[in-house]
Amino acid sequence: MEKLLAARLHAVKVRPYLADALFALHVVEDRSVPTMAVDAHWRCYVSPGFVACTPVEELAGVWVHEVSHLLRDHHGRGERYAREHEGHGPGERGEMGAPPAEGRGRNETGVPAAEGWGRNETGVPAAEGWGRLRRNIAADFEINDDIYGDGLPRPAGAVLPSLLRLPAGLLMEDYLRTASMSGLAADLAWLDCGSGADGQDRPWELGPDGAHGLSRQQRDAVRFRVAEGIKGRPGHAPEGWRRWADEAFHPPQPWRQVLGAAVRSAAGAPGAGENHSYRRPSRRSAAVPGVLLPSLRRTPPRVCVVIDTSGSVSDAELGSALLEVAAISRAVGGRRDLVSVISCDAAAGVAVPLCRAENIELVGGGGTDLRSGFARALRSRPRPDVIVALTDGQTPWPSAQPPCRTVVGLFPRPTRAVDEKNPDYVPDTPPPWARVVTIG
Repeated sequence: MEKLLAARLHAVKVRPYLADALFALHVVEDRSVPTMAVDAHWRCYVSPGFVACTPVEELAGVWVHEVSHLLRDHHGRGERYAREHEGHGPGERGEMGAPPAEGRGRNETGVPAAEGWGRNETGVPAAEGWGRLRRNIAADFEINDDIYGDGLPRPAGAVLPSLLRLPAGLLMEDYLRTASMSGLAADLAWLDCGSGADGQDRPWELGPDGAHGLSRQQRDAVRFRVAEGIKGRPGHAPEGWRRWADEAFHPPQPWRQVLGAAVRSAAGAPGAGENHSYRRPSRRSAAVPGVLLPSLRRTPPRVCVVIDTSGSVSDAELGSALLEVAAISRAVGGRRDLVSVISCDAAAGVAVPLCRAENIELVGGGGTDLRSGFARALRSRPRPDVIVALTDGQTPWPSAQPPCRTVVGLFPRPTRAVDEKNPDYVPDTPPPWARVVTIG
């Protein structure tokens, strides 16, 4: 214990922004644990044999490694991934097939493997353990690429994305979706960071009712203090930790789903695409003998997309806008003939019917005035039921509300825009009658 706590002090010294999290972990000695592991309740399970044979500086790195799993919520994310993908990710149903369900073995240190983590005759982990092992490897890929160095030597056997020639800096889910890890199965069957890394309970864990576990509120409080510490001294943490701190309590908006929902909501609102038809008589005709009344029929809504092509919008954002056009066509039932596109900088182009989003030619590059784009959209025949404006927001807006639903997809910009001619220039915010969705 003395050596283990000395290693934790070293970890706090070289990674002070993680101090609150490191001191929040409660140590549990357990000889059935391969090395060190954590559960979702912030208990750290430690093998005495592993501590005895590991230098203090490397133990400090393992401390940081394990607490990183908890801070980044790998247990919750691992459970969600398992539920959504049902264990059929790359490598689990690949060329080698699913690992067999039977098997249990020992790791290199002679410690018995956890339930379902053994190997069959070919050295492949058992099926139940293989899903957990994949999530554990992917979680390690996410955190190991930037937590070592600067006083923390990399422990022997640390798993890095370069083992599979994968880029660093991705998230656990990215590695699970894109990488087949079957080649690592035999070499890393011993790897077990506990349920805190993949969401699967272990036989040696104390569970939610065990002693010294943190409540959800306590765990959130620890994460909040760590995130505030990183943001307070941003130059002292790697990029991955800064990104985590920015998103920990302000998760990014699922803008594509929100934009699609906003378009569907506008298209399905009362008055959008409604017309009278005698094809199906109204049920009220029975109340007026001898008179045939038309029924109200909802026709598919027409959507006009106004894309800001001014010089302040980057090529990447224009590419993203074309992706949104394709998504908008899906939101109205896949009817491309109901979607038209207008390029607009200081002047609006012609409304172009949508055939294929990638074939649309976006013309512009000058100043910005989307008022002409709105006017051109409203002059189109038939008039659109919904106008979607994709812009960076640095534009004048129509003074009056258009006679149709309006959705604004906003490319994010600093609050105060830069204008060399007028340093005090602040662009108008989108009008209150528009549904605004931040893109990206």
